[in-house]
Amino acid sequence: MIKVIHLRQKCIGCNACVEASPEHWVMSGNDGKSHLKKSEQKGNYFILSLPDWEYDEQAQAAKNCPVNIIQVNR
Repeated sequence: MIKVIHLRQKCIGCNACVEASPEHWVMSGNDGKSHLKKSEQKGNYFILSLPDWEYDEQAQAAKNCPVNIIQVNR
């Protein structure tokens, strides 16, 4: 399993994560920030566990983020 961690409050709404992984990321119509679908909020972080085969796509989403607020851990 991998763990995707998103510090949503720092999101600038550039849509880069959504372009890399539209299955797991969406832009919010309320505040214009990205949202990690089906994630669990813990404090300021949104966390989602995914199977290992999702690593490359989520790593690309993290790499594309210009403010480096997405972390992917194995």
